[in-house]
Parts: sequence; structure tokens; C-alpha cells
Amino acid sequence: MGNKNTVYLTQQGLEDLKKELDNLINVRRPENIIAIKEARSLGDLSENAEYDAARNEQAQIEARIQQLEKMLENVSIITEVSNEKVGIGNTVAIKYVDDDEEDEYKIVGSQEADPFESKISNESPIAQALFDHKVGDIVTVESPNGSYDVEIIEIK
Repeated sequence: MGNKNTVYLTQQGLEDLKKELDNLINVRRPENIIAIKEARSLGDLSENAEYDAARNEQAQIEARIQQLEKMLENVSIITEVSNEKVGIGNTVAIKYVDDDEEDEYKIVGSQEADPFESKISNESPIAQALFDHKVGDIVTVESPNGSYDVEIIEIK
């Protein structure tokens, strides 16, 4: 699916990244520039912890801005979500064949993955195993802890 640099996002994920980038450029960067100037005015830069901290923060801000800009250049919005086969953007209900336990996951791009909200990355072993399968299919998930089978109960 796409090239290695493609970043898959929902519309909400895209908005969140744009907000973060806007905040970094228009709020955090100017605040940081002021902090650097204030720290510089304190005198000797060789033993100036405030200056070092402000410079480190500047490096982090600039690195994150570059990272976000690169992601936004390679973004692919998840729009067409089919309930026929599993793909990015679907919520999938599964049953573990071994113990009859059920789970539900929303498959999202890696930037939006959040296990606490049951949002799993399209690059995760379970998502990879589920892709292009239909309700009723039993698929084998290859994980670092060994493989296991799950049945697809529902695709939303």
C-alpha cells in the first residue's frame, strides 16, 4: 500500500498534525527565541543552564517541525472505507480461536495508533494479517510471541 514514506491518516489525524505544526511555528518557536535572547542576556554562555536548555528546546522544536512537514508532504487521507474487506480505516471485531475471547480494533495509520483507544497501526502484525480478508475468515497472526488464529466477526 503506497510507498514506505506514505503516512496514512484519518481527516481528524490530519487536522491534529496541522494544529500541532501551527502551534510549533506560531507559538513555541517565537517563545523559544525569546527564551534564548533572555538567557543570552544573562551573560557567560559557557555556564548558562537556561541558555543550554533553550537551545536544546529549539533543536527539538525544529526537528519536530521538519518531521511534521515531511509527514504532511507524504500524507494519504483514509477516505474510502469498505465493509467488504479489512483495510485502513475499518473497525474490526475479531474472536481469538484458541480461547473464544473477542476484541475490536480500529486500523489506523501508524501516527494515529493508540492501544489505549484500541487503535492499531496498519503496520502491526494483527492488522497485516487481517488486511483484505472478509467476515468469517480465520487468519493466522504472526507475532513476536508466536502465531495465533483469529476469526473476523464484523467489519465496520
